[in-house]
Amino acid sequence: MAKKKPRPTPPVTSGDQPATLKDLLSPDIVSKLKEQAADMKREEEQRKEEIRIQAEEERKAKQKQLDNNFEHLLSKSDMDWHKYK
Repeated sequence: MAKKKPRPTPPVTSGDQPATLKDLLSPDIVSKLKEQAADMKREEEQRKEEIRIQAEEERKAKQKQLDNNFEHLLSKSDMDWHKYK
């Protein structure tokens, strides 16, 4: 006769609360899922940081281009030349 494997029984919960998915899953699966969630969160933060850095670099490049544009500098300058005479 072959030995039967003991089936993991879910932890006994009180009658007031229904069994949750965390209770039904084994602890190693729960830890793997938490690890995967943490990895996904880190990747999302890195992606947001890269987007922020790229936007900042684009803004700096546009500002540098405007600073080299004579028409832009002239329009932003104070046109009251009398105070410099």
